Order: sequence, then C-alpha cells, then structure tokens
Amino acid sequence: MLTRTVGRAASRVPGLRRLPVMRLLLLGEVLLVARAHIERLTPAERRRFVLLMREARGRPSTLSTSKHDELQALIAKADPRAFAAATADKLSPVPLPRRLSRRS
Repeated sequence: MLTRTVGRAASRVPGLRRLPVMRLLLLGEVLLVARAHIERLTPAERRRFVLLMREARGRPSTLSTSKHDELQALIAKADPRAFAAATADKLSPVPLPRRLSRRS
C-alpha cells in the first residue's frame, strides 16, 4: 500500500521519483522538528522574521544595528541549538548524549 501511495505521489510531483523513500521520510521528520521550533515564535514574529530576512537578502550583516539585533533575538527565541540537537537525535540510529540534547 505504501509503495502504491508513493508511486501515485511521485507521478504528480516532478522530481519526487528520484528521491528514495527513506530520504523522503527523513525529510519529513526534519520538517516536523523545524515546525515545532518555528511555532515558538508568534505569527507576528514569524512575519517580522521573514521581512527582516528579505530585507537582508540572506546576509544579516547588511541590516542596521537595531534590525540586526531584532533578527538575532528572533533566532534565539527559536532556539537553533535545540533544533540541531533534536534533528540529530531524530536522524541518528544511536541516542544523543544528554549533555548535547539539554537546553543551555
């Protein structure tokens, strides 16, 4: 049943056929972890983050000092270290050591 479902989806989405199923499942796991961290921001904060990143064009150093500080605060609120640890814990076949998965 899973093979049939993936086959149908692959015919509708270009390039999906070239992705092995395990990579697709791992990508889904990472997206779920990312969603949990993005939801730490309020909708207004998420909109502001996107606006700041568009203005910076991917280079935060081009922003003014106040905007750069605001962007750093939004990123810190999303807790990128915990995101990295949670992602590694999800993808790793062995458990992640507690010292790495703990929030600091």
